[in-house]
Amino acid sequence: MSEKHTISCLVENHFGVLSRVANLISARGFNIDSLTVSATEDPTISRMTIVVDADAVKLEQVKNQLNRLIDVIEVQEMKEGRFIDRELLLAQVKVNGAALAKLEALTQRYGAKVAHATDQSVVVEVAGDTKTLDQLVDELRKYGVLKLVRTGRVALEK
Repeated sequence: MSEKHTISCLVENHFGVLSRVANLISARGFNIDSLTVSATEDPTISRMTIVVDADAVKLEQVKNQLNRLIDVIEVQEMKEGRFIDRELLLAQVKVNGAALAKLEALTQRYGAKVAHATDQSVVVEVAGDTKTLDQLVDELRKYGVLKLVRTGRVALEK
């Protein structure tokens, strides 16, 4: 059975590493749901957080292949309940005077804020875990989502 898995990779901070990792995963027929890369406490090392939809056997193949790449230092599957993850979401939502108060209450419930507002729309900004952001998007669709963007998951083990 296929499910989403979060993989954390520590990699050398060199040109082309992102491309090699993404190509390796896609060449094996996996769709990357999310891929983020950022600096770590060590400027020579970057952390890649990769979310893939795979069954257990295929996931092991991906992890083994990643470990064989020369610039990869460590590959770790993040186990549910043992890591903290966040994404950033920006959503431009249609709004009229009557709906504005309800939309503001909704954003407060999710810890979001209105980053920009016009007479016709507001841009909502929020950081949270994937499940929470999925729920917020479902609620925002009732108002009319004009544009939506998410950063992808970043994760750290607890």
